[in-house]
Amino acid sequence: MPDRVDGYAQGIFEIARSEGSLETVEDQLFQFSQVFEGNEQLREKLTDQSLPVEKRQAIVEDLLDQKATPLTVNLISFLVAAGRARELPEIVKRLVERVAAERQREVAEVRAAVNLDTEQRRRLTQALEQATGKQIELKVIVDPSVMGGVVARVGDTVIDGSIRHRLNQLQDSLKGGTR
Repeated sequence: MPDRVDGYAQGIFEIARSEGSLETVEDQLFQFSQVFEGNEQLREKLTDQSLPVEKRQAIVEDLLDQKATPLTVNLISFLVAAGRARELPEIVKRLVERVAAERQREVAEVRAAVNLDTEQRRRLTQALEQATGKQIELKVIVDPSVMGGVVARVGDTVIDGSIRHRLNQLQDSLKGGTR
């Protein structure tokens, strides 16, 4: 599967780059991938091989109507028609990594309870670049389970500044103090 996933990611990369819309397509695919991963009903519909391909593609088109470029819609529809919807998150992950490498950057996947505004993204990017010594390509995932703060992953390094993490540390220290 990794070779096939890489092949699809490379194909999407080449198509989007040749169309001059690599950044837009990457961002839109990343956003769609997050929705896809977070919505069980959507995942079931788009991966249901008993549902005609045209029906699954219509779901994509209806969902993304006016929210994504025609190229992005066509690429997602292609993956659905090819029976690769289940692999979409991994394909998009590899695409994001490839785009970051093209820009000589490292991907920082950041989970936050709410979407971050431009200034917060700028400051977080600066802080992560300083902490890692690398140029960072920031990808934000809204994850309410974080509760507050952020959890950042850059390669194999995880920086957990979430309220959930701090609460767990507090709970652990309280348990340790009552023994």
